[in-house]
Amino acid sequence: MNRLFSGAWRVMLLAACPLSVQAGPPFVTDDPEPVDAGRWEVNYALTGTHALGQTGAFLPQVDINYGAAPGVQLHLMPQAGYSATPGGRSYATGNTEVGAKIRLTPEAEAEGAWMVSVYPLHELSSGNALRTLGPGAGSTYLPLWAQTTRGRWTVYGGGGYWINPGAGRRNAWASGGVALYRVSERLQLGGEVFAQSAAAVDERGAAGFNLGGSYALGASCSLLFSAGQGLANVAQSNQGSFYFALQKTY
Repeated sequence: MNRLFSGAWRVMLLAACPLSVQAGPPFVTDDPEPVDAGRWEVNYALTGTHALGQTGAFLPQVDINYGAAPGVQLHLMPQAGYSATPGGRSYATGNTEVGAKIRLTPEAEAEGAWMVSVYPLHELSSGNALRTLGPGAGSTYLPLWAQTTRGRWTVYGGGGYWINPGAGRRNAWASGGVALYRVSERLQLGGEVFAQSAAAVDERGAAGFNLGGSYALGASCSLLFSAGQGLANVAQSNQGSFYFALQKTY
């Protein structure tokens, strides 16, 4: 494995977002609910992680989602990567993510019913690996997500398989779960736990947690926020991470 990838970029991949996916904002774990047909949802985000005396961040990250048809969401996420290591600092274009969330269950559901979706994602290698702003190769994630809402509680989770071509890299499993409680019409709070097996030959798997939620500023604008750290392999994967975004719907 390229030793540059074992610095700040790998910190971001394992902790802030497995293989750079910041799914289901403000959490790592995604939800299965697509954006409504004909609507846009855009998350203008800042996110970062610190470990091994190094910091990796996306400043900014723009998570763009469009409801292309009932039950189908198209996804594009360009981002600017920041890396601070003992060898110096870098700021440039990071990897770009594309994908499609496809709902498998009927759209009209009763209270307590389960919603299920697949959400294949591909990580385009647009970041500069020599500046620790990308692993130098693309990746593909094939997950399955499920969700149910009962009263004020919403629970969702799932996971899938990462396909990671390239020298020194290996395929990996990832999973996570989220529980959210609607405190009021505007405020929702909760937490998640997540884990991923090792994605390179010279690293171990990692696990972590985040606490966070959302606050509605209006009918089409919300603040998203979370913070957490690792639960396993903490020193190498996540000694502290954060996510903060302004979500707009159009």
